[in-house]
Amino acid sequence: MKFLSLFSVMFLSLSFSLSATTNSPAELQKQFIETMVGKHKFSREFVETTLAKSNKNSKVLESIAKPWEAKPWHQYYPIFLTEKRLTKGLEFWQQHKESLAKAEKEMGVPPQIILAIIGVETFYGSYTGNYSVLDALTTLGFYYPPRAKFFSSELEQLFLLAQEENFDISQLKGSYAGAMGWGQFISSSYRHYAVDFDGDGVRDLLNNPVDAIGSVANYFKQHGWKAGQDIAYKAEVKGNHYKDYVRKSLKYRDNWAQLKAAGVRVAGQKISDDTRVKLLEFEQKNSKEYWLGLRNFYVITRYNHSPLYAMAVFQFSEQLKQAMDKTNN
Repeated sequence: MKFLSLFSVMFLSLSFSLSATTNSPAELQKQFIETMVGKHKFSREFVETTLAKSNKNSKVLESIAKPWEAKPWHQYYPIFLTEKRLTKGLEFWQQHKESLAKAEKEMGVPPQIILAIIGVETFYGSYTGNYSVLDALTTLGFYYPPRAKFFSSELEQLFLLAQEENFDISQLKGSYAGAMGWGQFISSSYRHYAVDFDGDGVRDLLNNPVDAIGSVANYFKQHGWKAGQDIAYKAEVKGNHYKDYVRKSLKYRDNWAQLKAAGVRVAGQKISDDTRVKLLEFEQKNSKEYWLGLRNFYVITRYNHSPLYAMAVFQFSEQLKQAMDKTNN
């Protein structure tokens, strides 16, 4: 994917924080060491020695400055909605149908959603990233002021993760943003949402697709996925009042009654007036396309904070389901 793997990480191109740090890299590194020693009781020598193995990576800084989600929709979706990815996804479904069925039964997340995430993130384990995770997080935590606080926190989580899972920090590979494994989990997500889905006693998201399946499903469950509910509906708009509801914020502030009154229409669906929804606008080459995002669409954006990403995952999941249904009939 693009992070390659693109993105299990949260949408890293979120607006720069107004509280971006002004501390020097040396000061930030010193603060980090004190946190690991004082708060987490790590050996000072171990932390300093580990950090000494890291290198500032200019390619990491270049990549985060040019996120794929900055592209318009008509340039973005062709990257993921391909016959090659669909074929690979169906093969993966056949290979792991029992684990996918188990994930749906236990966590309520359908196979096609799990498949779409892993397919978009890493093309089913083919591209999990070649960046040193340590280099990526030290570079962004110490040399990228707009998100230094976030990435320094992820570096902290990386040390804790490595301690818990017995990883060699200096050997971990991932995306330019420090995301790892089949589902591209950042360190904090790995610690909090990874599960040992095959019962071998190890939460292995780096090499084990079964653990990746269970962990992606658990991530969605913990973020409020509603089993059996729809994700989004194609919408039409009239007049100009609907424009007031096209917001950059991913929060669901509006209900269906408000959007209907503003000229938004959805064909063939019964939606309660008090249902929380979001009007989504996507840029086609010569026009705009509109969708009505439901609760489960919002959950997909918890995996990567981008409507483009969530829509690509949703549409790819629909392709997977339709193709599998056709195969089974």
